[in-house]
Amino acid sequence: MRENKPKSRLLALSSAGALVTATLIAGAVTAPAASADSRGQDREALGAATAAARAAKAGIDWQDCPADWGLEKPIQCGWVSVPLDYAKPNGKQIKLAVDRIGNTGTKQERQGALIYNPGGPGGSGLRFPRRVTTKSALWTNTAKAYDFVGFDPRGVGHSAPISCIDPQEFVKAPKADPVPRDEADKRAQRKLAREYAEGCAERSGAMLPHMTTPNTARDLDVIRAALGEKKLNYLGVSYGTYLGAVYGTLFPGHIRRMIVDSVVDPARENIWYQANLNQDIAFERRWKDWQYWVAANDAAFHLGTTRAAVQEQWLKLRATAAKSPLGGVVGPAELISFFQSAPYYDSSWVPVATAFSKYVAGDTQALVDAAAPDPSDTAGNISAENGNAVYTAVECADAKWPTSWQKWDRDNTRLNKDYPFMTWANAWMNLPCATWPAKQQNPVEVGTHKGLPPVLIVQSTRDAATPYEGAVSLHKRFKGSRLITEEGAGSHGVTGLVNPCVNERVDAYLLTGELDSSDVSCAPHATPKP
Repeated sequence: MRENKPKSRLLALSSAGALVTATLIAGAVTAPAASADSRGQDREALGAATAAARAAKAGIDWQDCPADWGLEKPIQCGWVSVPLDYAKPNGKQIKLAVDRIGNTGTKQERQGALIYNPGGPGGSGLRFPRRVTTKSALWTNTAKAYDFVGFDPRGVGHSAPISCIDPQEFVKAPKADPVPRDEADKRAQRKLAREYAEGCAERSGAMLPHMTTPNTARDLDVIRAALGEKKLNYLGVSYGTYLGAVYGTLFPGHIRRMIVDSVVDPARENIWYQANLNQDIAFERRWKDWQYWVAANDAAFHLGTTRAAVQEQWLKLRATAAKSPLGGVVGPAELISFFQSAPYYDSSWVPVATAFSKYVAGDTQALVDAAAPDPSDTAGNISAENGNAVYTAVECADAKWPTSWQKWDRDNTRLNKDYPFMTWANAWMNLPCATWPAKQQNPVEVGTHKGLPPVLIVQSTRDAATPYEGAVSLHKRFKGSRLITEEGAGSHGVTGLVNPCVNERVDAYLLTGELDSSDVSCAPHATPKP
């Protein structure tokens, strides 16, 4: 399940080298922890150092951004070349799209570049510098000290994009109901998943073995070098926290400041099959939080005064759409895609409840407009298909997935009994990994190595996409880290919300390196008002 934004197949969530010593560039490489495949990792580590040295020499040729990228001046864009395969640093290269906006303060106030990853896998970070051009109040202080730098990770957007299916076919609706009625439904979904995996091989086969989180971490280090930065300042959200955890493990001495927000549990056994099962449980919990809120605001939405009544309305809507898709295009799959944004983000609570309320009051079109794909939005559909392709490719390549259908069937049938909102939708989204046509790696053992500075971890207790246990797990693995817990909240991506208890500490860490002497609990941010 993708963690950065709601899905479109009913999509994902339609919706992760150790190093040899070298002196190629200052602090370029750190000694590794040994592992079973350390020889391959050593080769990749040397390749990463080679690529970083080359990038440091080349720099980035900053220009005005292409008009169709939607990035206004003074944001600038450029390219960084990285090896497709770090074991062959002089082999095929791919170009990564990067952008930046300079710090808004004085030359004396500047502390370097702050690089951002929003999650996914498959999310683009190119909009990050727009936090400055749109005058986002939360980032005003940080922007004085840092250049804001975004990038499209390998395979994403403008960075050698991959694809698994024709984008217009990808968004076609209605899709089959994710919850199977019988074995025939399961066989049909298994066939779709197998065909999707085959489509990835046909359309993007050469990229697939190299679409791993460790490779994206190496790319991040090459970008750091290309920027002329000795050390990395990094903000990662959702999947971006796993990218940060892997980077911190492979390049501990290259980090200056790192914030990870809404954290993927980096335990090897969690990546990625178990992570998705754990999401199903957390999504059900947050779905109920939203329903309680809808019931408490019955005066605005008229969907029932109890959570059970709101759930009854949902089941009724779902059954109606299963029998006859709304507007001919919105079935249960499209409904889940739309409604899951409520457990994802508090900012979706009001819009989702409003569309639901209008439907119950007799206005079906409002819900169709909100939940149906737009075949005319070809650029958006290309982006959605690409995001799903990257999500699938990275999760399938990062780890070895169960190949036994019996295991998938048993685990998801069991979970669906108590956590029906997302379970089967999430299972089908990830099932291509069971028949993945490219090599699958062993996840990195995330942990503390020499040179790792204190990392700031931010997490809400009721997050659906990245359950709270992930933050606790990374906190234990990264010695000296500090954990800020937003108690009783669950909106995904805490650093983007107004909560002074969190915001002031994020600013203090980025501006001065200051952390509290112990972990901190913050009250939740304000609940949405209808």
